[in-house]
Amino acid sequence: MPVTRVAKTSGSNLEISVAQIGKDAKVSLSGRINVDSSPDLRDSLRAILLTEPLPRTVTVDLAGVSNIETSGIATLIEALRIARHHQVGFHLQGVAGSVLRLFEVAGVLALFDLAGRGEEVS
Repeated sequence: MPVTRVAKTSGSNLEISVAQIGKDAKVSLSGRINVDSSPDLRDSLRAILLTEPLPRTVTVDLAGVSNIETSGIATLIEALRIARHHQVGFHLQGVAGSVLRLFEVAGVLALFDLAGRGEEVS
């Protein structure tokens, strides 16, 4: 049975839900990821990636994200680097619309794996 905890940012513009499913963690995001909410996302992802026992994989679901700024992308890249350092799989899912466009414009989409596809995004 998954254990879920929900945290809201102080500005209430991002909801972060974390579910532990076996040896995997799923982080579902809803709202806006911006300079105000990125630190809370960073703290949540670091807690998952630096607390023993480490998950086998971390999947970040962006389907509920209406807008992401470059600070959010930087936060996800930092989490990806930590995950790779600890040999933890790090996947994104639900990347679409304006979120997808910013990843493409920033030229960082190819860094990430899409969950469920087992391949790098191109």
